[in-house]
Amino acid sequence: MKKLKYLLLAKSIGFYINVLSFVSPKKAILKAYAIFSSPRKGKIQIDAIPEVLKSAEAIAFDFEGKIIQTYLWKGSETVLFLIHGWESNSARWKKALPYILKSGYTIVAIDAPAHGLSSGKDFNAHKYTEFIHHVAKMYNPKILIGHSIGGKACLHYQTIHKNSNVEKIVVLGAPSDFKAIFENYVTLLGLNSKVNSGLINYYKENFNLSNKEIEGTLFSNDNKIKGLIAHDIEDKVVAFAEAEKNAKAWQEAIFIETKGLGHSMNDEELFEKISAFIIES
Repeated sequence: MKKLKYLLLAKSIGFYINVLSFVSPKKAILKAYAIFSSPRKGKIQIDAIPEVLKSAEAIAFDFEGKIIQTYLWKGSETVLFLIHGWESNSARWKKALPYILKSGYTIVAIDAPAHGLSSGKDFNAHKYTEFIHHVAKMYNPKILIGHSIGGKACLHYQTIHKNSNVEKIVVLGAPSDFKAIFENYVTLLGLNSKVNSGLINYYKENFNLSNKEIEGTLFSNDNKIKGLIAHDIEDKVVAFAEAEKNAKAWQEAIFIETKGLGHSMNDEELFEKISAFIIES
């Protein structure tokens, strides 16, 4: 029943934006972007910090007047970043963390824009990429692990900023390109082609993204970064085909196909494989 109500609400909003696009195209695009970039959940109240995050040192950074909230588990000189997905926060790594901590590395989890305790009201993968870049200047990570859009942000970060210190990247349930993210949203709301193209152009113009970044996978294994791609064939949030595109572009990466994990990718056997991957030389 909840899913039906959500679907009907989404279609109603889409219908409104479609009508608005014929009356005031600019307003329609701004409305579509506002909804597209506004997470409904994922924030954390300062007086209700999840237990898993209480075990870390909470460190906040200022970035262009915004707060980037991070959590630090101090270990060796090797630094590993944990990058969560849409409408989530750093606590999403609760089940994976014990396996990752086996490495003995220093772990840094980052709350995305408008998520967790990070500030802001809107989110997009480009902003997330710049959050990662800012924190990377402080810690210079060797390993990145990202889930969903967080995985895409990891790949985008390495594509754009080319951190020569990064040696390994793990992406879980991650989309291959930005176009797929737009298409999911457009399909959900039933937006017309006019709004669809306008939204993509708005994203390009305001976040300095090229056609290649929007429409294709830029990241490849040319720089010899080791990779692990894991995706569930029953993922209903990010299609399995997206993982196949990632694997095709990054042919030397390990590709793990799972079944029954859905989009969360929370599984002890998978965590063991990730742990082994990040530890091996």
